[in-house]
Amino acid sequence: MGTSEEYRIQYYVDHKGKTLVEDYINKLSKKEQLKFFSYLEILKDSQGYLDEPYSKHIKGKIRELRVDFSKNHHRIFYFTFINKKIILLHAFLKKTKKTPNQEIKKAINNYQDFLINQNKYD
Repeated sequence: MGTSEEYRIQYYVDHKGKTLVEDYINKLSKKEQLKFFSYLEILKDSQGYLDEPYSKHIKGKIRELRVDFSKNHHRIFYFTFINKKIILLHAFLKKTKKTPNQEIKKAINNYQDFLINQNKYD
């Protein structure tokens, strides 16, 4: 398969120019980073769609990638976009059984901001 046909991972960039998900991953241990990147490769290979327990639908087009490492339950909200892009919107460490609404709101806000400013990603 040529590279033009493969899915690509892109980080959402906020209005300050920060890639919050990339920053989140960079703060993790090397072992946790390796697990994250292997899950992102699986996500690309599966064209942005994985079933539970790896991924779960959240709201609208937004899904969460679940990366559990020991007792740490990391979550990345993402969605699949045109031209085979997987946009990583928001990441956090899940500490409760239910996904906190404020984390979902952050992902929705980033999603809406991405759609408004998508031309800067091309």
